[in-house]
Amino acid sequence: MKDITKIRVGKHLVGIIGLKDALADVASNRRNMSDDQIGKILLKRLSKENYIDKKSSDLYEKAFLREYKKTIGEPVTEEAGLGVDIKVLGQGCSQCENLTHQVMAVIAETGIPAMVEHVKDIAEIAQFGFLQVPALVINGQVKSAGVLPPKAKIKTWIQQAANQK
Repeated sequence: MKDITKIRVGKHLVGIIGLKDALADVASNRRNMSDDQIGKILLKRLSKENYIDKKSSDLYEKAFLREYKKTIGEPVTEEAGLGVDIKVLGQGCSQCENLTHQVMAVIAETGIPAMVEHVKDIAEIAQFGFLQVPALVINGQVKSAGVLPPKAKIKTWIQQAANQK
């Protein structure tokens, strides 16, 4: 079974089957190609295992090229997502689920546009440098780890992040 990697395509977080393998292959075999060529090769290869709407193919191609550049260590500028980027880290315990529900409630109450992702993969959680869960990451900054923060504090953090956008 091939891996599924989440990447941002336009304003959406999308799971792509076989991305890591495709990136590794292109990085090792196609160093002398232009960015345009690399993007097209990745799009063609990944379209075989993933549904990519023709109207969105340019967005996917740009996203694949961005991921390729990350793979080979080139600096990239992340596309701005839709509103505040929020990650709840935890494998699905009751406190992790409660944190996700509180975050969603705050977003509903405030009307702040946000993308919420509940990260359950332990390897992905470990990339943040700790294993204490539940954890709350807002716009890349760890706001809490190992505790369920009060809803009022979550609301403050989300509002501050929205004001910094």
